[in-house]
Amino acid sequence: MPLILVSMYPGRTQQQKDEFAKAITDAAVSILKTKAEHVIVVYDENPKENWFQAGKQL
Repeated sequence: MPLILVSMYPGRTQQQKDEFAKAITDAAVSILKTKAEHVIVVYDENPKENWFQAGKQL
């Protein structure tokens, strides 16, 4: 059962998240040879001020 975690900034619409989850699910089904009902996509939306790269805030 693939569990796919997507981290991103808040601000995407529900439609964008729905479409992206569908695309990710379709890719997992095709590449991993699993069933769509076994794919779980979880969005983890954290504000931009919580993101750092190379020790610096993005």
